[in-house]
Amino acid sequence: MSQSRQKNWHDLRLRLISAAIIVPVALLCIIVGGPIFDIMILLVTIGMVHEGATMLGQRWQVTRTNWRAALLLAWPAVAIVSALRGEWRAALGVAFVGFIFGPALWAVLAVAIIGGLSLLWLRHVPQFGLASVLFVICVVIASDSFAYLSGRIFGGPKLAPSISPGKTRSGALGGLLGAGLTGAVVAYAVSPPTALGGFVWGALLGISAQCGDLTESAVKRRLGLKDSGRLIPGHGGLLDRFDGLLAAAPLAAILSLAVIGRPFWSDGPADLVHALVSVPVAILPANFG
Repeated sequence: MSQSRQKNWHDLRLRLISAAIIVPVALLCIIVGGPIFDIMILLVTIGMVHEGATMLGQRWQVTRTNWRAALLLAWPAVAIVSALRGEWRAALGVAFVGFIFGPALWAVLAVAIIGGLSLLWLRHVPQFGLASVLFVICVVIASDSFAYLSGRIFGGPKLAPSISPGKTRSGALGGLLGAGLTGAVVAYAVSPPTALGGFVWGALLGISAQCGDLTESAVKRRLGLKDSGRLIPGHGGLLDRFDGLLAAAPLAAILSLAVIGRPFWSDGPADLVHALVSVPVAILPANFG
């Protein structure tokens, strides 16, 4: 094996070890649901805001005059707690009012909070909450993993060399196919007639996840950073690990508004048109029901 190919695989061991630790813990929280899942989302959302703000130069020293840092970390907590109390519009409002911190930090707050709220919403969807979250997570993981493996195995032309030199077109295609197939498998396990919808929406969520990945790569490149943090060995920081999920989860949450009593990946054109006409925000419930 050539030296360059060995270098391509050098971080795989660390990635696998990290995944072996993180995945079971996260899976347990997702399956159990309730307060355990809610607390996990709260902590991860705050962690992503901390990480994103650190990338932008925010300092966290505890001083009497550094109240802005404390307020910044309290912001996502207020949004998540508002959602848990059934105040979804207020939770979204908190995300958008974050412009008081300036454009850059506002973007960090909005992305982290909307991503966290989307996962909360999906997990609390009646009947299909667990399946909805697992669908999105499995699709995003498949997109990332298949893209990683396809790119390392087949190589070829770069996807966006000015943004992320390591990503290839073969990797993007592999990620797209992996996301679609994984979506079909999960959908078939939950409701066999929805397998085709699982493939279609799985592929589209995979595209969304890849866009999220590229966006984060562009931000890091502009800031001169390789990773968003060092919290997860082999993966970097929370934003490195969840960039795709932060883009896919809101799309899935929006899709879930178009159907009642069915998994979101069963959405068809008629469902989407009806949802657009009915104004989805108007059907946000007062509580999780």
